[in-house]
Amino acid sequence: MIKFTKMEGLGNDYVYIDSTNQELDNLHDLAKFVSNRHLGIGSDGLILIKKSKIADFRMQMFNSNGSEAEMCGNGIRCVGKFVYDKGLTKKRELTIETLAGIKTLKLNVENEKVKTVEVDMGEPILEEEKIPVKDAKEFKGNEGIKFFKVNLEVDKDIKGLTCISMGNPHGIEFVEDINSVDINKIGPIIENDIHFPNKVNVEFIEIKDKNHIKMRVWERGAGETLACGTGACASVVASNLNGYTDRKVRVDLLGGSLDIYWKKEDNHVYMTGPAQTVFEGELNEEVIDYGKNK
Repeated sequence: MIKFTKMEGLGNDYVYIDSTNQELDNLHDLAKFVSNRHLGIGSDGLILIKKSKIADFRMQMFNSNGSEAEMCGNGIRCVGKFVYDKGLTKKRELTIETLAGIKTLKLNVENEKVKTVEVDMGEPILEEEKIPVKDAKEFKGNEGIKFFKVNLEVDKDIKGLTCISMGNPHGIEFVEDINSVDINKIGPIIENDIHFPNKVNVEFIEIKDKNHIKMRVWERGAGETLACGTGACASVVASNLNGYTDRKVRVDLLGGSLDIYWKKEDNHVYMTGPAQTVFEGELNEEVIDYGKNK
C-alpha cells in the first residue's frame, strides 16, 4: 500500500507521497497513473518528498505525462505545508532541494496548520543559452536590463514571446484579453517549437494596471492548468522588463491569486500564496497495475 496526500495550490493539484523512508519504483509510470482523472487519483502530476544532504528536504516532481520537471511554485508551497503539518519538521523557515536549486520557504502558520507560504524563488534567468531558447533577439528592458524575445509564426499569426527561466523555461505573450486565447490550440504548438530545446511553459498575460495582471498558462507536459507559480514569477519579471508593471504585482490565475515581488536589492523573486490539503488515501498495487495497463 502506498499512502498519498492530494494537495492543491490555487487549483494546481498534485499527489504527494512521503518518500523520506521508502523508495518507489517506476516513477514515470506511477506519475501517469495517479494523474489520470478517470482511472487514477486525478492531478497535474506527482511530487515526492525525500531526504536531502544539502537542504531540509528534497522535492522530486513529475508532470501528468510522466516527464520529470525541475520545479513547481505551487507545488513547493504544498511541500512546505506537507512537512510541517505532518510533523516532519517544526521549522517555520526551511530549505527545499529541487532540480532548479535550493529554495527557501517561510511558513505562515495558524492554529498549527500552514495557511500560506512565501517562497524565495531565486533570481530570474535571462541568458539565452540558460533558458534555453534558440535564435532569440536581444532587447534592453526596464532599467537597462538585457533580456531576449523570440517571434514565432503560430496559426498564421506572429507571437512575440519574452523568454525567461525560473529554473524551468517560460515564454510570455501579452494579449488584450486572455479569455479570447485558444490556448488548447496555440499552447502545444509553442510548447514544442524548435526554438525551445527543452520545450517551454507558455503564459498569456493581460495587463490590468501597474500592480495587477491576469494570466493563463499552458504547462509543459500537463496542458492548461489553473495556476503555475514559476509562470507567475516569470510573467511579473517579463511585465516589468517590458515596462508594463512595477516589481510588486498581484497575479490573478484561473485558480486564484498570487503575490509576486521581484526585489531589486537581491534580484530574487518572492512568491506568496496558499496551500491546501484536499484528501488522503492509500493505493494498492492491483489498482496501480490495472490503471497502467488500460
